[in-house]
Amino acid sequence: MRSFTYTAPTSVADAVAAIASAGPQARFFAGGTTLFDLMKLGVERPSALVDVSRLGELEVIDTSGDDHLVFGASARMADVAADPVVLRDYPVLAESLWRAASQQLRNMATVAGNLLQRTRCPYFRDELYPCNKRRPGSGCAARDGIDRGSAVLGTGDACSAAFAGDWPVALLALDAVVDVVGPRGERTVTLADLHVEPGDTPDREHSLAPDELIVRIRVPVTPAGRGSTYLKIRDRESYAFALASAAVAVTLTGGGVVEECRIALGGVATRPWRAYAAERAVTGRPLSAETARAAGEAALAGARPGNLNAFKIELGERTVAEALRIAVERAGR
Repeated sequence: MRSFTYTAPTSVADAVAAIASAGPQARFFAGGTTLFDLMKLGVERPSALVDVSRLGELEVIDTSGDDHLVFGASARMADVAADPVVLRDYPVLAESLWRAASQQLRNMATVAGNLLQRTRCPYFRDELYPCNKRRPGSGCAARDGIDRGSAVLGTGDACSAAFAGDWPVALLALDAVVDVVGPRGERTVTLADLHVEPGDTPDREHSLAPDELIVRIRVPVTPAGRGSTYLKIRDRESYAFALASAAVAVTLTGGGVVEECRIALGGVATRPWRAYAAERAVTGRPLSAETARAAGEAALAGARPGNLNAFKIELGERTVAEALRIAVERAGR
């Protein structure tokens, strides 16, 4: 048993003060569905826990605005997925949440915590193996080991661990932002800038400082939400992590031409991956099997497979193509 201190602040300001005074090894938690798991494995060893699960100001779900949908950091995944506006106008968001985990986990897990969940690479989660993400400079067991689940985009010599989340991929496709607060004040971070590739610092997974707290997620209101989908391909149908996934949102002209297209990938990259080249491949054209496949190929251009995961390239291409077909069908209704 490793000892740690526990604090349950009554406001966001008190939470920020508590984490700042506790030091860099302190951790916020709300649902705890990832953190507690990693603590049991000995991967996370926080010196202090700051409980933000009881802060009502972080539980807001507001889908009534003209500019943004607003999701408080501690809103539960299950509650956001069941919101009527999300279900009707942003199926990509609802699908990314209910395909992410079991109902029990969705009832506990928070939307901000899900943004920052850590990789499911088995070598990261087992201290018997070297892992640069867990202990920088120790090596990467996946490079010469079983890398079937590893990423093929955004990889580096130090790490190729795939990002495990679904919800962040959908948010990236819709140009979401997160508002964060820390001892130095408040700031807004785009989803595109939140997660970082491993590079030479694989232990650094996002751009937040240790003492910063996400307070809300904001998603711009867009008509592309109605023509959207989150397609997730996995080894088993329920509650498994993605081998490849695609979040797609489109709008069409009256003639069926793709007017606007957003595509983001999961399961194949070290972070949520925006496929801008794939978007350009279909924008201004009617969707056909050929243009959909061309978009898939553009999305995976530059992929670097390892020993056992080259299949992810074609799987990712086909996932993008099928997600585009679904999104265009919905946009045309």
